[in-house]
Amino acid sequence: MSSTGRGQPDTGLVVAARQGDQRALNDVVAASLPLVYNIVGRALRGHADVDDVVQETLVRVVRHLPALNDPAAFRSWLVAITIRQVRDWEQRRRVALNRDAGLDAIHNVPDPASDFAAITILRLGLTDQRREVAEATRWLDPDDQELLSLWWLEETGVLARTEVADALALSPGHVAVRIHRMKEQIQSARAVVRALRTRPGCPDLRAAAVGWDGTPNPLWRKRLARHVRDCASCGRLGTSLVPIDRLLAGLSLLPLPASLSAHFPSAALPPAASQAVGYHPPDPTAGHTAGTTPPGGVPTDVGSGQGIANLAVNRPRGLLPALVGGAAAVILALTALVVIRPDDPPAPSWAVPPAVTPAAVPSPSGAPSPSARPSSRAPAAPAVSSTRKGVGVWNFAGVSQALANSKAGWYYTWGTQHPGISTPQGATFVPMIRGAENVTAADLARARAAGPYLLTFNEPDLPEQANMTVERALDLWPQLMATGSRLGSPAVAWGGADPQGWLDRFMTGATSRGHRVDFITLHWFGAEFTTATAVNQLKQYLQAVYQRYKKPIWLTEFALIRFDGGRQQFPSQEQQAAFLTAATSMLGQLSYVQRYAWFGLPATDKDRSGLFSDGTEATLVGRAFQAAR
Repeated sequence: MSSTGRGQPDTGLVVAARQGDQRALNDVVAASLPLVYNIVGRALRGHADVDDVVQETLVRVVRHLPALNDPAAFRSWLVAITIRQVRDWEQRRRVALNRDAGLDAIHNVPDPASDFAAITILRLGLTDQRREVAEATRWLDPDDQELLSLWWLEETGVLARTEVADALALSPGHVAVRIHRMKEQIQSARAVVRALRTRPGCPDLRAAAVGWDGTPNPLWRKRLARHVRDCASCGRLGTSLVPIDRLLAGLSLLPLPASLSAHFPSAALPPAASQAVGYHPPDPTAGHTAGTTPPGGVPTDVGSGQGIANLAVNRPRGLLPALVGGAAAVILALTALVVIRPDDPPAPSWAVPPAVTPAAVPSPSGAPSPSARPSSRAPAAPAVSSTRKGVGVWNFAGVSQALANSKAGWYYTWGTQHPGISTPQGATFVPMIRGAENVTAADLARARAAGPYLLTFNEPDLPEQANMTVERALDLWPQLMATGSRLGSPAVAWGGADPQGWLDRFMTGATSRGHRVDFITLHWFGAEFTTATAVNQLKQYLQAVYQRYKKPIWLTEFALIRFDGGRQQFPSQEQQAAFLTAATSMLGQLSYVQRYAWFGLPATDKDRSGLFSDGTEATLVGRAFQAAR
C-alpha cells in the first residue's frame, strides 16, 4: 500500500474504499489503526476502555467513509473522529460517576496492561530522560491528556500542527498556548519523577509525600513539585533536564508485536516507524446506532431516540477483530451492525454464517481473528477466551495441552521459568519471585526478560510459604523495582484488608520508603460451599481491599477449600463448578479486578479444585473454567 506524508493512505486508496473496494477498505482500516490507538491510549491514560474506544472510532470510520467529501482530508477527518470518541467516552464516564456517587475511584481504575507510559517505555526501549518523560505523563491533568496524545504525535513527526488544531477545533495560536502550559506541567512532573527515584532520596520529600498512595495524579504533582522547587537538593536534580521537544524527536509510533504485525504488511506508517502500534482486540461492551455525517465533517449519532448510554446492547460482539481481519469480514460485520434492531441481543462473535467462516487465526489477545477467505483446514487449537482469565500451573502429564485447552489468557508457575510447559499461542506467562531466596541476579534477569509484570513473595504471612517479615520484604523490594517490571504486592494468604495486617504494614512501609507497588495481589479460599454466600464473601473481601489501597487487584489464587485442623475439605465438583461460574461473572463486573487465576490447572487427589485430569480430559470444574470470561 502506498502512502504519502506521515503514513497517510493515498487519495486513490481512500476513493476506492469509499466506492466499495473491499481490499482498499481493509487497507485503510489497517493504516488507521496505529494512529487511532496512539491517540486514544494516551488520551485515556491507559484506562481499561481504550480498546473499546478504538473500536468505536474504527466503526465510525468504516460506516461514514462514503460520506467524506474530500478524500485528501482523510487523516484530519480520522483524527477529528478519534478525538470526538475520546470526548464522548469522557462524557459517559462523568454521567456514570454522577450516577454512582461514591464509586468514582472505581471508574478511574487504569488497566495495567494498557498503561501507555509503561508500554511506551517497554516497547520503544526508552532510557534515561526519555523514560522520565513517559513516566511524567502519568501526572497530567485529565484535560491535558487529550492534548498530550496529539502533541506527542506532532513532536514525533506523525501529525502536523494544522491537524492538531483541526482535531481540537481550535486556532493554531490557541493550540500553541495550551501546549506551552501542558509542557510546563510535564516539566514539573519530570522533576518530581527524578526526585522520587533518587536514592537515598530527600527526607523532606518523603515527609511531603506522607499520605500519598504511590499513584501519580495531578494533585500530588502540584504538592510534590512545590517541594522540589523550594528544596535546594531536589531542585538541583532538574538542572540537567533536556528540553522535551528534543527528546521526543525521531521517536516512532508504538511498535506492533510480531504476532500481529504480520497481519498488516501494507499498513502505512511514518518514515521513522518500522512497525505499527500494538492493538489487542477487546471483547467489546459498547456500540452505536446509525447516524449522519455532515459533508466532510465528523459523524454524529442521531435518530431512533436512543441515547449514547444505551448503545452497548446494539453492536455485534467481536466486531473490531472482524474489521482488521479482512475485507470480507468488514462488510459482513457492518451489515450485521446496520440491520440489528435496538431490542435485539448482541450477536455473539461466533455467529458467522458457515459460508464465510474462516479458519481461526490467534490474535495477540488470543481471540480468533477471521481471515479474508473461507478455509477447509482442520479447526485450530482452542482460542484464549479472555486475557483476564488465568490459572496457576505445575507439571503433570499433558500439562501443555491442558493449558491450551483451558483457554486461559495467562498463567504462572510460582517461579521465573516454566520448564516443560509450552505457552499457548495468544497466552502469556507471568513470572514470580516466590521468596527471599529467589531474589538473585539470575532470577531477576529472567523475570525482567519474561515480560512487563512481576508477581512477588507468595504468602509471606505463612511459615510454609515465603515466610517473611514485612521489614525483610521491604528491604528486598528495591531489587524487584530495578527490574522495571510492573510489580504486584506480596500475595498474603488472608487479611488483606485488615488494619495493621501483614499487607497493610507492607503498603504503609512501601509508601514511607518511596517504594513502587503497581497492583495488589490476593489469594482467597472460601470455606462456605453455598454458591451465593461464597461469591458474596469474595466480593466483600475484594471491595474492602480496594477501598483500603485504591489500586488495581490481581486475584491469583481462589477456589472453595475448607481448611480444618490441618486437613483440606473440598466441595463436590458441581458445587465448585457453580462457584467458579458465578464468581467469574461477578469478577467481570468489578473494574478494579484486572486479572484472576484459578487454583489450579491439574486435577489431582490432593488438589480437587483442578481443571484437567490430563491434556484433554477436563473436569466439570474445568469445563466451567473454559466457558468463563
